[in-house]
This record gives sequence, C-alpha cells and structure tokens, in this order.
Amino acid sequence: MKIAHRQVGLGHQPFVIAEMSGNHNQSLERALEIVEAAARAGAHALKLQTYTADTMTLDVAGPDFVINDPKSLWNGRTLYDLYQEAHTPWEWHAPIFARARELGMIPFSTPFDDSAVDFLESLDVACYKIASFENTDLPLIRRVAATGKPMIISTGMASMGELDETVRVARAAGCQDLILLKCTSTYPALPTNTNILTIPHMRQLYGCEIGLSDHTMGIGVSVAAVALGASVIEKHFTLNRADGGVDSAFSLEPAELQALVTETERAWQALGQVSYGATQAEQASTKFRRSLYASCDIAAGAPLTADNVRAIRPGLGLAPKHLGTVLDSRAKVAIARGTALRWDLLDQGEA
Repeated sequence: MKIAHRQVGLGHQPFVIAEMSGNHNQSLERALEIVEAAARAGAHALKLQTYTADTMTLDVAGPDFVINDPKSLWNGRTLYDLYQEAHTPWEWHAPIFARARELGMIPFSTPFDDSAVDFLESLDVACYKIASFENTDLPLIRRVAATGKPMIISTGMASMGELDETVRVARAAGCQDLILLKCTSTYPALPTNTNILTIPHMRQLYGCEIGLSDHTMGIGVSVAAVALGASVIEKHFTLNRADGGVDSAFSLEPAELQALVTETERAWQALGQVSYGATQAEQASTKFRRSLYASCDIAAGAPLTADNVRAIRPGLGLAPKHLGTVLDSRAKVAIARGTALRWDLLDQGEA
C-alpha cells in the first residue's frame, strides 16, 4: 500500500513512525524541535494524538477516574489531569504538520472522537491511527474508515474475537488499506510479554500489513519484529528522557531513533529469500575451502598415499570427498609438491 509518498509493505524498508505523544511538555517550541530531531534521525512519519481532556473523560476525582496502580507511571493521577497535561493543543497541529512535511516526513494523528476526525480531515492527513484503548470503539472505527484513508490499528488487549470484529467493521465501512500493529498496552512493556511471534500469525489471519507498536525499552524488540515480518514500527520519541514528560520514561532519544531506523532496515535487508549454495557475493570465497593437494613431490607411476596427499586450503583441487578414490590411484605424470590434484593427473584403480 501507499501512505502519502511512501510505499509500505514487506518489499520496502520498514516504515518507522516517531510518536510525539505528550513529550512536547506543553511547549510548541519543543514540539517543533522534536519534529526536527525525528527527521534528522531518519523517521519516515511523525504521529500526534488529537484529543482534549474533555473529549477523553470527565473532570471527576472519584475512584473510577483516578489511576490506582502502584506499577503505573501515572499512579494517583486523575484521568482528566493526565490528559490535560498530555494533549497536543489543536492549534499546534497545523504548524507541526507543516514542519514535518517540509522535512520529508508524513504527519498524521490518532483521533479519539468524531470531532478529532473532522479536524484532522481539514488538515488533509494521509492516514489515521487507532489507539489500542479505542480498538473496540466500533463507531470511531466506522467514522475513520469512511474517510477512505489508510488505517493503522494497534491491537493491545484485543482478543481474536474483538480483533476480528474490528477488522470486519473497518473493511465494511470503507477501509481498503489496513495495518495492524502488535501492541502490549503496558508502559513500559517488557520483552517477555510482547509476544512478537503473533506478527506472522496476524498476517496469515487478516491478510494485511502487520507492524509493531513498541513500548519496550531500546530497539531490540523492534528489530526482531522486522525479522518476523513487521513492515511498520512505531516508537515513542523525545529529545531527552531526563527532561521528563508523561511518556518520556519509555521513549527513544534521537541517537536511539537513528539506530532504530538503521537496524530495522538492516534486518529487513537480511530477510532476502530462501537460499542455499554460494551466493554471487560468496563465489570468490569458495577457493578458501579445502581440497586435495600433493603434499610432497610424487614421481610418475608412484602411488598416492596419506603421506603425499593432504586436504588443505585453498579449494582449487579435487574435493576432499574424493580422497578414497585418489588414494587408490597412481601418478600419471610427475606431480610437484603444492599441485592441486586433478583427475587428468591420476591413473585410477592401479595403486
């Protein structure tokens, strides 16, 4: 498939998405610096999230609206307060998108309700992302699919039944270009609960492009995902984790994003095809195999023995598998030490 000016699929370099999320820390200047750093690192796309605290939740401090998980980065915070800090002001979208486009990246966003879709349509986004926590919001799926633009859906927490329903609804509503991202909805995620063997299984089940929305630390899981057939990689990105921010703890820094782009491309290049035997590049190396050589001078008519024949490098003589036959032979002519043995030098069966 094609997203804006880039082809996306197994036949192409992995499509790397830098997710800004709330790492702008409510500074447009910082947001634009993140865009520029992502472009320098080689990211192909920049993704925002389009919502306000009021479109996400209620300004209520009751127990239902407070995060109560000691393991969470956001433990003790109300949902409203968290989303108020993390949201990207809508008036920032246009300058952020413009800067990304100037730098050759594809800007797009994750909408969380119909008003966000309408707003993003006014900015002519090239595609849409559905977050894991919204992958069962079928009215939102239908609304986004109706735009006819490519959809990228994170699959965090979705059962096979839920995911099947989501895919069927998206396609029925007009989505022709669909990408599913294997995702573990913990922040950060651990490699041990990422289960990227699901990637080829999802490709087989749904017949669409599959990628990874990666919340683990580092780039190893993403590189492994490409080796399993992921054609899209999404990672959160920040200028410096030490600067803080709602998602900074599990976000890549610029040098790490650059390494991600480089190493996922190498993993993709290494896939190649099922291949045995020497490649064209290896042909010159075949001479460094072992082969049969005269290890001392052998007079014409003399028998070839373990004392005057050895399997050594280089590989310009008879293959070592012929040693038994060679040792049943006599020299047809005088053979100097260091001569690669050939059949025309031997009288066979006359030792």
